Amino acid sequence: MDEDSITFGRMPDLEDRVSLRDVFDASYRRLVVQLYGVTDSFDEAEDVVQEAFVRAAAAGRRFLRVENPEAWLRTTAIHVHRSRWRKRRNGQRARDRMVAPRDPAALEDHVEIITALRSLPEAQRQVIALHYLADLPVHEIAEELGVPTGTVKSRLSRGREALASRLAYAEGGVDHV
Repeated sequence: MDEDSITFGRMPDLEDRVSLRDVFDASYRRLVVQLYGVTDSFDEAEDVVQEAFVRAAAAGRRFLRVENPEAWLRTTAIHVHRSRWRKRRNGQRARDRMVAPRDPAALEDHVEIITALRSLPEAQRQVIALHYLADLPVHEIAEELGVPTGTVKSRLSRGREALASRLAYAEGGVDHV
């Protein structure tokens, strides 16, 4: 077996062997062209097709049993593209929600609040910020963070309690932390 050929599964007869190299040679260019139509970017098309081949190599015997390796690779590449697209979209949504303050001096009036927010555990800080600063309802926060709505409600409750005690302490009240 040459170094460029990866054979999957058991060692069948030489004629029956499916190698990733053979599939690559037969399908790579077609897949890139097809995915270029899906992604509208040659670089992205190449990248997702290469990722599909990496996943094929990782699948090992499962890939050997596939009836149509090119269709499997195309489907995998499309899934990789969709996943990347969702991540980019969600990242853009998050950036769009973060509005830069128009008056940085106005932030100075809220130093205690910002300090108190920073002292919260990350999970509580996230839900507090999304609920009160981004005006998202609980179910949307749960969807965005991939947690149950009950978890969001719990984090909101604990976060509000922690903020209240920290702010009361900052104003000279009693420390409940």
